[in-house]
Amino acid sequence: MTREEIINKVLNIFKEEFEIENPGLDDDLREVHEFDSIDAIELLREIEYFLDTELTQDEKKDAMEIRTINDICDYIMSLAKEDCGV
Repeated sequence: MTREEIINKVLNIFKEEFEIENPGLDDDLREVHEFDSIDAIELLREIEYFLDTELTQDEKKDAMEIRTINDICDYIMSLAKEDCGV
């Protein structure tokens, strides 16, 4: 899975689930789009669907630092690498 594929999937999730179209990749989601903790929980659920896996509590805790689309993509790439044993 390439970074571009991940970005496209994440942008689609934001459009479909949160009605946020074309957020900047470095927008602070909390400040610019009023993304709250309930939204974050839904996003984690969508990431689980996307990766076809259930996140551990530690993986969910790691997500607490996410602020931007780029952060989300980095997070997903790190999870995908761990899943592949890399």
